[in-house]
Amino acid sequence: MEQSSPVRVAVVGGGIRGAMFARALQEDPSSRVSAICDRNPTVLADMAEQFGVPGYTDLSEMLAQHPELQAAVIATPDFAHREAAVLCAEAGLDLMIEKPLATDPEDAREIAETVARAGTRIMVGFENRWNVQYSSVRDKLAAEPQARISAQIISLNDTIFVPTEMLSWAGKSSPAWFLMPHSLDLACWIGGTRPVSVYAVGAREILAGSGVDTWDRINAVFTMADGSHVILNSSWVLPQSMPSVFDFRYEIQSDSDVLHIDGANHGIVDYGPSGARWMQSAVYERAGRIQGVPIDMVRDFIQLVRGESVEVPGLDQGLLITTSIAAVHTSLETGQVVEITI
Repeated sequence: MEQSSPVRVAVVGGGIRGAMFARALQEDPSSRVSAICDRNPTVLADMAEQFGVPGYTDLSEMLAQHPELQAAVIATPDFAHREAAVLCAEAGLDLMIEKPLATDPEDAREIAETVARAGTRIMVGFENRWNVQYSSVRDKLAAEPQARISAQIISLNDTIFVPTEMLSWAGKSSPAWFLMPHSLDLACWIGGTRPVSVYAVGAREILAGSGVDTWDRINAVFTMADGSHVILNSSWVLPQSMPSVFDFRYEIQSDSDVLHIDGANHGIVDYGPSGARWMQSAVYERAGRIQGVPIDMVRDFIQLVRGESVEVPGLDQGLLITTSIAAVHTSLETGQVVEITI
């Protein structure tokens, strides 16, 4: 039987995530990277050479030069999703957008309206839905409808390396925008509910004192539509002596059970000369091909573009998470409980 042609994809954003997605797409016989766009000429030149495809610093030019494109992966910085998503949707492309959908509800709504007008598909990259650690817990709880969830407590933190060295744009973000979309999406997905209000506190000391104008940590308590509570703790000033660049601890309390998930320690500790380190296995190589949780995610996106039936987080969930994290920041500024409405 003759196979259908590969899906022609553009990757917009050539950073760590964009390069990873581009490699996954090139190694998948059902997809092909046709073009790459990044505003940094040095980053763009490296990406274009690595993948052997044309590179563009101007997105409009790329879209004009490649009418064969069917889809785009948006891997720009969190605050810069709007322009890329709108232009690609207007060109008729299906979209996978890295979480969060946007860092401004107005941006998120414009993306949603453009996608609706264009009639294109959209998937938001909440990658932990592809992690068996969390999907197995969701399946377990779904099989026990009598076990009502009363609370979810999620601490997802980064070391100070992330806002001071890994990200050049940390001053335009926060631990809530960078980390909490992962946590809140999981809480909604696993709990089968949504947030209706939030109260948040935080601290701005270490990073602001070093010239990065953002929050060090944010702690938020969400009241959910089913009456349960979700407590999210996110800091990105942990010491670099931590055994991993991130720490992820998840507790679910139900009427009859308590579950603990350690999302950072995968069970292998490397006691090397620089100290103990947790070896990570979310992304790995097998037989020369990249594998893992975010790779499964982008491959499901290709199946979505092909019109296959796959369960993926879409526009509604993207809007919900963006609106909810914006409410966290409003609560930080006002000191009040903030209602969450879409």
